[in-house]
Order: sequence, then C-alpha cells, then structure tokens
Amino acid sequence: MKKLVVLAFLGSIVLSCTPLFAHHGFAGRYDEANPITITGTVVELQMINPHSQIIFEVKGPKGEIQRWHAELGGASALHREGWTKDTLKAGTRITILGPAAKSGTYDMNLSHESRITLTDSGKMIHDSVQSGNANAPRPAAAAPAGPAGAEY
Repeated sequence: MKKLVVLAFLGSIVLSCTPLFAHHGFAGRYDEANPITITGTVVELQMINPHSQIIFEVKGPKGEIQRWHAELGGASALHREGWTKDTLKAGTRITILGPAAKSGTYDMNLSHESRITLTDSGKMIHDSVQSGNANAPRPAAAAPAGPAGAEY
C-alpha cells in the first residue's frame, strides 16, 4: 500500500510538470512558403532566452519608420553559433531573409529557414536555409519584397 501511495505521488508530480516542457509553436502565424527579404538598421540585439530578438527599423513607402522584430533562437543557441551581444550593434545595416507574420505586423521568425547578412560587407552571420528549399532564394541585389504597402 505504501508503494502505491508513493507511485501515485510521483505520478502526480510528473503529470503536473508536463506543461513546463511544452513550447509555443509558430505554425500558421508566419508565411513560411513565401519568405521575404528585408533590409534595415539594427536598433537593438536582445540576447535572451527562450528567444533572442533583433529589433530593427525600415523606412516605409511614405518615409515612415517601421520598427520590426525578428525572433531568433535562445541566447545559448546563438552563443554556440559564435554570437555575442556585440555581433549586431545599433546602427548596423542588415538584410534578413525569412518568414514574416501573416497578420501584416512587422514581425519575423528566424528560428528556422532564415538568413542574416551584414548589408555593407555582405558577410553572412546566420544561415539556416536548407539547400533544397526552392522558396528561399540566396541573397540578391534585386529589390527585396515585403508586406503589402511597404517599400524597402
């Protein structure tokens, strides 16, 4: 009987901890089939967990400033790729290829199929694009695409 109580207690602990291991998904929120390429100026790199972020600004079609957020993997994953808090400094021009939010907000998810290039030098600092993905073009000199109404 004592073993049954102990097993029941341990089982309840395991079941109550299960939600802690859950992770929010991004499926359906981003247009992964049609990645965009966008160029902007870094405002801030936030090396945090569970997801780091690049906040950058882009000039819109009427000259207005659009503030974009690009979500990356966590700080520990970026450190393994060689990133530091100084990898992207404020004022750095970057070109990003990745899926944008379907809602039209200035939001991108770079956790998977994405690429980040330093615009001025052409140095690629992040590339998770699978070579077989026909929808993810290599960086080009052509004008980048973006959400309707935005000019880059």
